[in-house]
Amino acid sequence: MVVLSQPAALGHCSLIKTCKPTAVFTRIPVIDLKDQEAKTLIVKACEEYGFFKLVNHGVPIELMTRLEAEALSFFNLPQSEKDKAGPPTPFGYGNKRIGPNGDIGWIEYLLLNTNPPTSLNTPENFRCAVNEYVQAVKRLAFEVLELMADGLKIEPRDALSRLLRDERSDSCFRLNHYPPCPELQALSGRNLIGFGEHTDPQIISILRSNNTSGLQICLRDRSWVSVPPDQTSFFINVGDALQVMSNGRLRSVRHRVLAGSMKSRVSMIYFGGPPLSEKIVPMPSVMIEGEESLYKEFTWWEYKNSACKSRLGDNRLGLFQKTTANATQ
Repeated sequence: MVVLSQPAALGHCSLIKTCKPTAVFTRIPVIDLKDQEAKTLIVKACEEYGFFKLVNHGVPIELMTRLEAEALSFFNLPQSEKDKAGPPTPFGYGNKRIGPNGDIGWIEYLLLNTNPPTSLNTPENFRCAVNEYVQAVKRLAFEVLELMADGLKIEPRDALSRLLRDERSDSCFRLNHYPPCPELQALSGRNLIGFGEHTDPQIISILRSNNTSGLQICLRDRSWVSVPPDQTSFFINVGDALQVMSNGRLRSVRHRVLAGSMKSRVSMIYFGGPPLSEKIVPMPSVMIEGEESLYKEFTWWEYKNSACKSRLGDNRLGLFQKTTANATQ
């Protein structure tokens, strides 16, 4: 990947150039939540990709489409009105800038606390739609993590989900809007980054987007592939914390979003995080006899604080890997 200089019309956006067209990924694991083998399939998908599509999930489509409509209504407001919900410190409205360390993208977003819900200067209908949706997706996260625990033979079954159920859980919710960028048609062979490559720091992420492409994941061979959109399903990401808790058995997925020239993309992501004081260490039940931890012990607050000081594309877990782990990975 080569970083290019930026034309004036797209001044503050990151441009990337690819050597060849990005392939559409046709092998994405698709898991039916009601399948009797779901626990086994979830673990296999998280081992191979750190990522899967979830269908038959039980979240009403009406909740998804209602929140999408409310989000678009907000993002279509005049800039002066949207700015009243910002700046993101860290919660609130942000535009172009992603975090405090120089990352930028073709994006505007709302980052919201979920525990308790953030009270922003947004319309009441919007807040109600967010809260109703988040409650439904949190329940889905609990179910997925409990199936994952079953598949990994972790006891007790709620060893993972309890961290999100905890009233001190440091979870959040993000609404991203990637406006269409007509200037892309003049950028032959180049793509405009909406959100740069990264892994999610938390335990698990649950993503839903409208019927617009742009999401890409990085495979084990370091090739990038495009994920076909599916507005009725959820995409589940393994986060860094879960990678550590499984001692590297489950791998957090590196991903990014590219902007389009004609259609806007709206995505909504629930990030399930543990309490700030929670120690993040490999769980004994996932380790075989004699296996050593690949990671130093740390609290979620320590990792979150470290991640906030990094750039999006940095290997955030690298600072917490033991020397022997660095030598073998």
